[in-house]
Amino acid sequence: MPKMKTNKGAAKRFKKTASGKFKRGHSHAAHILTKKNPKRKRKLRKETLVNASDKAKVRRMLPYA
Repeated sequence: MPKMKTNKGAAKRFKKTASGKFKRGHSHAAHILTKKNPKRKRKLRKETLVNASDKAKVRRMLPYA
């Protein structure tokens, strides 16, 4: 059985927590920040968890996470 390949794009975007969930960053925080209010930009800085419906897809992309 050959080794499975990790999706490198996913490896850079997702980290596994100790409880087995996956953390992710928010989108829309990279540019065109002048029109976004400070509260919105502050909330985009924080990481959040991957939704349960997407967890299986992320796990498939990161077989050794």
